[in-house]
Amino acid sequence: LMAYQKVNADQRAPGHSQYLDNDDLQATALDLEWDMEKELEEPGFDQFQLDSAENQNLGHSETTDLNLDSIQPATSPKGRFQRLQEESDYISHYTRSAPKSNRCNFCHLLKILCTAIIVFIFGILIGYYIHTNCPSDSPSSGTVDHQLYQEILKTIQAEDIKKSFRNLVQLYKSEDDMEVSKKIKTQWTSLGLEDVQFVNYSVLLNLPGLSPSTVTLSSSGECFHPDGQPCSEEARKESSQDLLYSYAAYSAKGTLKAEVIDVSYGMADDLKRIRKMKNVTNRIALLKLGKLPLLYKLSLLEKAGFGGVLLYIDPCDLPKTVNPSHDIFMVPLNPGGDPSTPGYPSVDGSFRQSQSNLTSLLVQPISASLVAKLISSPKARTKNDVCSPLQLPNNEIRVVSLQVQTVTKLKTVTNVVGYVMGLTSPDRYIIVGSHHHTAHSYNGQEWASSTAIITAFIRALMPKVKRGWRPDRTIVFCSWGGTAFGNIGSYEWGEDFKTVLQKNVVAYINLHSPIRGNSTLRPVASPSLQQLVVEKNNFNCTRRTQCPETNISSIQIQGDADYFINHLGVPSVQFAYEDIKTLEGPSFLSEALFSTQSTTVEEMDPFFKLHETITKLSGEVILQIANEPVLPFNALDIALEVQNNLKGDQPNTHQLLAMASRLRESAELFQSDEMRPANDPKERAPIRIRMLNDILQDMEKSFLVQQVPPGFYRNILYHLDERTGQFSILVEAWEHCKPLATDETLQEALSKVLNSINSAHVYFKAGLDVFKSVLDGKN
Repeated sequence: LMAYQKVNADQRAPGHSQYLDNDDLQATALDLEWDMEKELEEPGFDQFQLDSAENQNLGHSETTDLNLDSIQPATSPKGRFQRLQEESDYISHYTRSAPKSNRCNFCHLLKILCTAIIVFIFGILIGYYIHTNCPSDSPSSGTVDHQLYQEILKTIQAEDIKKSFRNLVQLYKSEDDMEVSKKIKTQWTSLGLEDVQFVNYSVLLNLPGLSPSTVTLSSSGECFHPDGQPCSEEARKESSQDLLYSYAAYSAKGTLKAEVIDVSYGMADDLKRIRKMKNVTNRIALLKLGKLPLLYKLSLLEKAGFGGVLLYIDPCDLPKTVNPSHDIFMVPLNPGGDPSTPGYPSVDGSFRQSQSNLTSLLVQPISASLVAKLISSPKARTKNDVCSPLQLPNNEIRVVSLQVQTVTKLKTVTNVVGYVMGLTSPDRYIIVGSHHHTAHSYNGQEWASSTAIITAFIRALMPKVKRGWRPDRTIVFCSWGGTAFGNIGSYEWGEDFKTVLQKNVVAYINLHSPIRGNSTLRPVASPSLQQLVVEKNNFNCTRRTQCPETNISSIQIQGDADYFINHLGVPSVQFAYEDIKTLEGPSFLSEALFSTQSTTVEEMDPFFKLHETITKLSGEVILQIANEPVLPFNALDIALEVQNNLKGDQPNTHQLLAMASRLRESAELFQSDEMRPANDPKERAPIRIRMLNDILQDMEKSFLVQQVPPGFYRNILYHLDERTGQFSILVEAWEHCKPLATDETLQEALSKVLNSINSAHVYFKAGLDVFKSVLDGKN
């Protein structure tokens, strides 16, 4: 209580007049007018105000209609208090006319003027003395908080990140990832992070066999490794040891001789067309990666009766500067966590299920050059540089013998976890997650970028902590192990501490694979955090030419954020640099983990300026979520996202539209009646702030559904890709039931979405009722 009172006193702005303090500014459900004058008087407004060209008013005061115009996240100086209705004569409501003066004696006026000047000068001297003697780290208003953030962030230097990155890359060649884990723990401890620990789990890993898998052409008897090279011993010795890592973890193993059937991307329409022409039972599918989650496409192939899969990336789906013809890659077929302990942690005494494979299919990733040999096509691109997709001719038959070899073993996966304890709300956690190299997996470098960035932020943060400053909420830093095998480390840790995390986690900041290109910044954020990301993204704008329109989306992403988004319903943020050409291609190509990158991290970011930008953007988001009295989440943006997901001519959505309208009404009331008073320091009663934050941190939990197609997010607020603006489970159900107008799959999907929207509506209404009861109790 004392801590909250201190925050209240420090946040009080001196510029509020008595007239404004006593004004009744409560809005009704039909008149949701935002008192912008109070917000503009908030300290630090000039630090948060967006450029007028980027600050768009939504203008959605009407809540009784089903207005489904495309709506972007609301923007405001504080990032979450939206002006819901403009009013042309707004200023006149709060303007008092000056009282008419009587005749004044000139001497009397002169005395008053002299007295005022003396008081003014005296006040300046006192203010200067107080300012120079106050400790710089003491809690203060939003302006001082923002200055504190900048003091921390300005110490982040690209050169330091580069040194850290190079030191890490030199460590990964060890067969045991403990060397990397020990290095991270030692470094974090030396920087001053509290209670840095190893959290180990013994898990079931599916590892490469003693020799690579093979594909043999029956017509000629030629045998090939996955990279397209012959199976001769000489070629094997010349190839890299990475050849072993071209495999699908947790695939079935064995040998299958069968006809190869080209299924393109494995979409539902592709399979329907093929099954009309051919018998696919126990055949081998030639499948392109991309467009849909791999686990979903494999489930369709398995259901259709296929026995094996040759998986590849079409060169036409990649930028022209990339030549992946001989590149080999790994894919995990694990939806998450230790497969032997699904849904519960791998702690001592846990029952282990005896399953070494997660699919009945023999799945083998192969290079584009091997595909070209299978279909007798020498090149993917023609002479005029127009790309021709790889495709097996319909009138030709290819029979191959596929041999898949893997070994399943129990191995130890290590997480490194440390924290900075919060001051006023130590039981509320902001989790910041990177990942480190896992032994027996591919040898990429993106994990080193991830680890170097999280370490750079810790290095910048800890000097302030050592001098006595602390965030309001606890920041937990995690370096996950086992990410390449299906986010095993983060899943096991999440399942181990699930009871605590469900109640206490506020947000997850994802640092997985931050540098995938160098042409565009691509933020991904939960709907409730998109407005905050818009504000922070302007931090990166130094010149107007470098400030393209911020394109923030809620899409499915790779990495360890998966458990926190899909099982805990935690709001998440990720900043990453991408290649524009890659973004223009099919989604889900990032599911492939390449053994050797065609472009190294240092080639993409030679001066590590992109690393520095990612660190600073992520760092400011972390500091603001960890330190603001009211969580910087936006309730109304969730309702707007739901309405945007229901746009278009989708069938059977009338009930969903009506429910979405009610959700928007309740979210508007909540944002106006409860979040608006929280913007005034004089109304920040500790019990109200705690209640408000509890509601804000759990808003997305209403959108977790139990059963979704394999590879789809359980949190239905996330899309499959940026091109699909509807609920993913509805898109899949509509595709599934095209021949059947009353398909049960569609009805089930519609019911899941309806129940989620209704749950969120009830959640906001209950929050309003609780606050009303508190107010009534005071009265």
